[in-house]
Amino acid sequence: MPHLLGPSQSRPFRLTLNSDGLSHPVENLLSIATLLCGLVAFVTGFIPQAHVIASWAGALGFGGGLYSQYVSATTAERAVNIVGIVASFVGVTQGIFHGGFVP
Repeated sequence: MPHLLGPSQSRPFRLTLNSDGLSHPVENLLSIATLLCGLVAFVTGFIPQAHVIASWAGALGFGGGLYSQYVSATTAERAVNIVGIVASFVGVTQGIFHGGFVP
């Protein structure tokens, strides 16, 4: 256990979805798209006049997020996916409550 007694090497903090050291551009794009759709759906879900945007953004974010979760490669991608899926679900339910998918 010499690593416990020796000096620790601190690495600079980097925010990345590629925690395994490999590049996953498609999976990263899907995760970010899920998060963005979820945020749009969540915010517009609380505005009754924006129920169409909330409904469609939430439905796309929820469905895309489930697929993104299926093909994700790292834990960081999965965490972003879950946040996006939950936000999409809240947004789509609020959008449906306020009027649904059509104006």
